[in-house]
This record gives sequence, structure tokens and C-alpha cells, in this order.
Amino acid sequence: MAVFEALSVVDLGINPATDRYWTIGESADQWLLDFARAIFGAYDAETGQQLIRQGMLLVSKKNTKSTIAAGIMLTELICGWRPSDENLILAPTIEVAGNSFKPACDMIRADEELDALLHIQEHIRLITNRATKATLKVVAADSATVSGKKASRVLVDELWLFGEKNNADAMFREATGGQASRPEGYTLFLTTQSDKPPAGVFKSKLEYARDVRDGKIANPKFLPVLYEFPQDMIAAEKHHDPANWYVTNPNLGRSVSLDFLKDEYSEVENSEDGTKQVFFAKHLNIEIGVGLRYDAWVGALYWEGAQAPVEIWDGTLEQFLEIIEVATAGIDGGGLDDLLGLALLGRHKVTKQWLLYCRAWAQADVFERRKDIVSRLNDFIAEGTLRRCDNPTQDLVEIADLLEAVKDAGLFPEQAAIGLDPQGVTTLVDELTGRGFTLEQMLAVPQGFRLSGAIWGSERKLKDGTLIHAGQKLMDWCAGNAKAEQRGNAVLITKQVAGKAKIDPLIAAFNAVMLMSRNPEAQGEKSYQMLIL
Repeated sequence: MAVFEALSVVDLGINPATDRYWTIGESADQWLLDFARAIFGAYDAETGQQLIRQGMLLVSKKNTKSTIAAGIMLTELICGWRPSDENLILAPTIEVAGNSFKPACDMIRADEELDALLHIQEHIRLITNRATKATLKVVAADSATVSGKKASRVLVDELWLFGEKNNADAMFREATGGQASRPEGYTLFLTTQSDKPPAGVFKSKLEYARDVRDGKIANPKFLPVLYEFPQDMIAAEKHHDPANWYVTNPNLGRSVSLDFLKDEYSEVENSEDGTKQVFFAKHLNIEIGVGLRYDAWVGALYWEGAQAPVEIWDGTLEQFLEIIEVATAGIDGGGLDDLLGLALLGRHKVTKQWLLYCRAWAQADVFERRKDIVSRLNDFIAEGTLRRCDNPTQDLVEIADLLEAVKDAGLFPEQAAIGLDPQGVTTLVDELTGRGFTLEQMLAVPQGFRLSGAIWGSERKLKDGTLIHAGQKLMDWCAGNAKAEQRGNAVLITKQVAGKAKIDPLIAAFNAVMLMSRNPEAQGEKSYQMLIL
């Protein structure tokens, strides 16, 4: 701690009391020093064991994360005993890598003793201890840069940006693999909240850290330090009050200016394009949800509040088939680089609410051509709402299997039971016909502006609670992706407007809504055997 506290923070300027640069010890608030003490103090010098092997710090923007990263890792480089040891700061981009490397270089150059001990190679972002030959390297992440590393300590900066990287988890395993033979090693994750709904490795690490913090998981070797508002304060909108902004800004009054935050908030306070939510995410660590853009589909604003209460429906397909009196289905999908979405919409026997259950399928092409969303797709595969197809017809066969189970339960009407996008459905129609579905049960649902009635109807029913859904993360994502475009008296939500962000299961839901709006009656209950995919 003496070494850590003596490091200079050059960008703070000169301390008038000492006539030299401010040091971490002079400028840092107690929370930062406590975090460093926890990490350094978890090393048992007698056994050589590090008792905290992983840690996560979630703190708002401008609360000196980069200074923490540089200071902790530089201290380990100075004090470490292992010859030719490796320490690694892993950043998602070159720019973020510079945020940690530059303060580390400044700390060295501001101290003659450190400048003599440590050799800086700026072009490769490498610092070497001349005495032990140990190194600290700051890298912009990809599999090539971390392959073969034997780092004792790894610090991952801005974890939220890794959430969009498909190979991030494998990258971390490669970077931290050397700790298996280095018991003094550890991994730290530093991050702010994401400006999108959390995804991939960021989502999984954050959820794990919260579970450890809340006592749901007992792991004394994991240190979660998460500056977040309690849920009851968020529900009461107390995070809107600047008097409470200290909760996620422990450096308020030091590196974070309250006046600056107030000015920023005043610019976005009345905005409806999602910029206010981004402010909350980056400065107050409020997790972003569904439907935040100015052109978002109105129904997305009510989506999260429309999840089915467990006393009505537990969100499973098995219970869905037991508690509904009639069902309609919608199917939508495009080419091989799109998802194929299936929506089942049922009318509850007692409450008459509409219950929505969705699934999706993705060909291997999607994972090759849409790498920007692969981490999210993997989340949905883990959730069980998305299937990756091993062969070109797997999606058609499995959709037909599910629809056949509904038909065998006697829940489909005799006519207009399955709403299809008119484009590219020939193969699916052939498959369903072979399963005993009649052409009268399969209806081509006009798309584009002709879906306006289903879109508006869904918005109203989501708001008043007469349309509830299974709480699937897949559909949270699709609803958040949906962009609305006004065309005269109609509204369009199309793949073209939504761009690369997938909405196929949502369009499938609108197709099912079109048919349920006809107030259908079921054919009659039959025996059935539920197929589990």
C-alpha cells in the first residue's frame, strides 16, 4: 500500500502543499484505498496464496477506474517476487488500452526511482521491471494478443464493451490460463454499466457478482464491489434526485463534479430518445431495459411490465397448453442470415388474457454473417428460446413438431390457425400439410402497413395487461429492436427499418395477433404428448 499510495496522478497537477504531483494516497478517497487494500491484503505471504482470485468493480463513469487499473497493476510489477512474471491489462479497444497505459507511464516518469527501475516501450505498450524482468503489458483484446499468455494477474478494463464480443469468454480463459500454476495470481474486472441491455460475458459476470454480493452464491474468493442503487430506490425514482447521486459516484467532489452531472442531466431530462437512460446507465449505473429510442415501438415501453404473473402462468410451454382454451400461431423469417420466429398466442380459459410464447431458430449462417449479435444469440441459446440449426431443415421440422403438439391438444381453430409471412413459406406449408394441417388453417398474413392493426392492438393490450408474455430475454431483445415508422395513417415495423437487429419473432407475434383478433374457437380437446425440444 505504501508503493500504491506513493504513485503520482499526473493529470491532477501539482499539490501546492508538497510542490509536486498529487499522489494516489493524497488524492484518493477512502473507498479506492479500501479496494486496493482488499486486493493486496488478500495475499498470504506465508503460503504464497492469493485468497481473492477474482474481483469486480462496477462504478460510474469518471470515478478513476483507469487510475485504479494502472496503480494496482504497476504496484504488482514493482513489488512482485516472481522473475520474468507477466501482468496483463486487457482492454476492449486500442483507445481504452491507452486510458490505462498512459497513466501508468506518467506515474513512472514522475518518479526518478521508478524511472530507473522500470523500462517503458510505448510502441508495444509494455513496461518491464529491469531487476526481475517481470512485465506489465496493456493489450487491445483479441484471441491473437492473449494466446499463450502466462499472466499471474489480469485486469480487464471496461468489461461492458466485451459483452458484444462473441469470443470474449474464450479470450478471458486464454488470458487467465497461466494462473493455474501461479497461486498468487488474480483477475479483476473494472466496468461501468452498459449503454445497451447487458449481454454476453458482461451480463453473466455481472449477474454472478450480484449473486455473490446478495449471498445467493457463497464464494469467498470472489470480491464484488458494485456501486448500484437498491431496487426500491429505483422503483421510487430516487435516482432522479441529484442528492442521491453519491450512491454510484464514490468520487463525487473529487474526479466527478456534481455541477457537471446536473448540467448533463438538465440537457436530457425531458428527452424521449433514450439519451436520458444512457445518462442514467453511464453516470448512475442504472441498467438499461427495453424500448429507449425516439423511434422505438410504443409497445416496447410496456413490454417489461407485461410479463405474466407466476400465479397465472409460469412461462413454460407445458402450462401454456394446459391453461388456454384456443391458440393461434405466427411464423416469420427471411433468408439464411435471419432468424426464423415462431409465436404461439393463447387465450386463457378463465381470465381471457392473451398469453404469448415465442421461440426462434438460427441457421449457422447467422453466426458467421452477424458476428455483432452472436454473443446475444448465445445468451438466448442458453435461455432455451433459440435453437442453432445443425442442418438446413431442422427449423422447419421442429416448428412443425411444436405446432403438431398444439393441434393434437385440440387447441387450434379449424380455420386461420397459423399466420405466415407470404414470402418463402412453400417448404413449411408442405411440411405442415404432411402433418395433417389443412390449407384453411394456414393463412398468409399481409405484411407492411397491413400489420398496423395488430401492432396497435398489441400496444393497447400490453398496456392494459390483457396481453402477457413469458418473460423471455429473446423477446425483450426483439421488442427493444423494433423501430416504428409512420406512413400516413399506418405504422410499419419491418426488418428493413430495424436493420441488423433481429425482430422476426416479434413479427411472428403480430401475425398470431391478427388471427387471435378474429376471436377463434378451438376444434376440441384431444389427447397429446408434449414434445420437448
